[in-house]
Amino acid sequence: MEIILKDDVKGLGYKNDLVTVKSGYGRNYLLPQGLAILADKSAKKIVAENVRQAAHKAEKVKADAQAIADQVGSQVFDLPAKVGETGKIFGRVTTLQLAEALKNKGIDVDRKRLSFDQEPATAGDYTATLNLHKEVKHTVNFRVVAA
Repeated sequence: MEIILKDDVKGLGYKNDLVTVKSGYGRNYLLPQGLAILADKSAKKIVAENVRQAAHKAEKVKADAQAIADQVGSQVFDLPAKVGETGKIFGRVTTLQLAEALKNKGIDVDRKRLSFDQEPATAGDYTATLNLHKEVKHTVNFRVVAA
């Protein structure tokens, strides 16, 4: 089943992408949730025209995303957490805490755009992926420290 995505779907594609999915996934999830439309001839033409018109806006969005990635650079952000004697974290370190640490440095990023490469379980150095644009992904280095 060919569909056109109306929004970014993690693990599948980005807005206005033409993707092929199994019919059950498209019919039972993507279409009812409003995440996609059927890719018929007229829908493909409409999306192609919308993409053409939005091309110059997309360049500005990509440039803004790249500017945020450059601003983050290779900085290391400290995230305080309650840590036991063995270094194990009590509770969890979340992307919300990392987004707040970025915001404290003047970088405003939505927490949904962050994902941990490895779930922090002990104090130490970790990395997260910052997905700013479909062509701009950046690695964020952070350190979990005892609070």
